[in-house]
Amino acid sequence: MELTSFIKRHKPLWSELERLTDALSRRDPRPSAETVERFTALHKQASAHLSYMNSNYPGHDVTFHLNKLVSRSHNVLYRDSWSSTETFIRFFQTGFVSLLRERSRFIVIAGLLMLAGFVSGFAVVMNDPQHLTAIVPAEFADIDPSKITEDRGDLHSSVDSAAIMTNNIRVAVLCFVSGITLGIGTVYLLAYNGVLIGALAAVFYRAGESYAFWAYILPHGVIELAAIFIAGGAGLYMGYVMMVPGPFSRKYRFFVSVRESVLLLLGTVPLFVIAGTIEGYITPTTISLEAKYGVAALTLALLALYCLYGIQRLRLQRVS
Repeated sequence: MELTSFIKRHKPLWSELERLTDALSRRDPRPSAETVERFTALHKQASAHLSYMNSNYPGHDVTFHLNKLVSRSHNVLYRDSWSSTETFIRFFQTGFVSLLRERSRFIVIAGLLMLAGFVSGFAVVMNDPQHLTAIVPAEFADIDPSKITEDRGDLHSSVDSAAIMTNNIRVAVLCFVSGITLGIGTVYLLAYNGVLIGALAAVFYRAGESYAFWAYILPHGVIELAAIFIAGGAGLYMGYVMMVPGPFSRKYRFFVSVRESVLLLLGTVPLFVIAGTIEGYITPTTISLEAKYGVAALTLALLALYCLYGIQRLRLQRVS
């Protein structure tokens, strides 16, 4: 009864995938981006169904049919009929935003973990500044907050933004890779880096230089933090599926989660490039602090607009 219900429920999806596979195999005319997105989604679902059938009904006729269908759709999906440029554009138009929506819960958790670390680090140093030496690397233990107003252009040498974020690209990759530790390593990295930023923020707050401190952190920090949250969410998701594989095998769920998480991580690369450009050409300049806050607000607005644009395109695809 369970198998019959499973087949009845998903057969329309398999039929649609088969029709699209036949149509796309002919290569002409060139498919629209919406068709490719739908085809990719159907292929992923059919692959998951095949894994279920292989685990529970390996010798069934439906398993044989699904194996053949998924193999055909895989060959069509990964052939060279669509240029890498088109694939790249499609991914950043809708694919990346779609993944962000699917993993939004884990991305939010990653942000909350860093926020918890930030609050802890800030509170500890506010209570006793001597605790700073036990939290931050040695080169930052003797930071002089007065330098932030004496020489704004020299801030990069005294409060190196990349070091404050503990080399954000490395942190993002480590947050992702640490998902293999059931997410424990990811949780630690997110919380620790939050503690680090919170401790340094407390030093400048006690010196009355909080406004200037954040003016040098946020212009590039908004994008960097968003990228770290995304990478951390990808790592947390990997750890989650290893503990809760659902009806599929743990090995299959792990490899599927790795593929999706790698795509999320790749999606953060442009964010780090933009953040690095801001950090190199805007953050260390002597423009007013208000202008720096303006840059931070602009980056946040552009991130929001990008997400809204991707969501709107996804809605249009569903309607069509």
